[in-house]
Amino acid sequence: MTGRGVRHRIGAVSVVLALGLGGTATASAAAAPASAPALSTTAARATADVDYATWQRDVQAVIDEAIPYIEERTANAHGQKLALVFDVDNTTLETDFHPWYQLPTPALKPSLELARYAKSRGVDIIFVTARPGIIHSLTKWNLESEGYPVSAVHVRDLPDLFEEVSAYKTGKRAEIEEQGYTIIGNVGNRETDLVGGHAERTFKLPDYNGQLS
Repeated sequence: MTGRGVRHRIGAVSVVLALGLGGTATASAAAAPASAPALSTTAARATADVDYATWQRDVQAVIDEAIPYIEERTANAHGQKLALVFDVDNTTLETDFHPWYQLPTPALKPSLELARYAKSRGVDIIFVTARPGIIHSLTKWNLESEGYPVSAVHVRDLPDLFEEVSAYKTGKRAEIEEQGYTIIGNVGNRETDLVGGHAERTFKLPDYNGQLS
């Protein structure tokens, strides 16, 4: 997508982002059962507004635990079809720390480091976001332009917009497994990104009690 094309879509994007990002839901007690036990690594929480440097430091602390896990998990994984699943907003892109009209939204550097490292170890990088389907191409373009090795981007189609976010994301991970993948890790900053299983391990980035989308 050219810079001019991006600018022409900004008005529409602002509307659909509000629709797609504003409807976060709490985790459902009826979420799909786990396909494998999930271990969780969680960043320190804060109860007050957080500054950018603190957020970066807290994210890096989680990524510093994820990288050696990826190294160990992929050491003897020849012939396996492995995937690492990421959320998008405030997990791989710095959405809440930059104005909506600043495109491309900058990458969250620690997550970019993890994605590139996992890819170098033979792991496919798949994104599952609650963003609506109308901005699928824009989201994919943003991720790729910031250097992410994108294997697939899953967004919410119209019927998915009426489904609880956690159930939608759990279902997408189940679909990824049906394609023959083993999801060795799932990275997100909200509980709705991570509950429901279908990942060997989860890595929880900070959302500071819901202050980050």
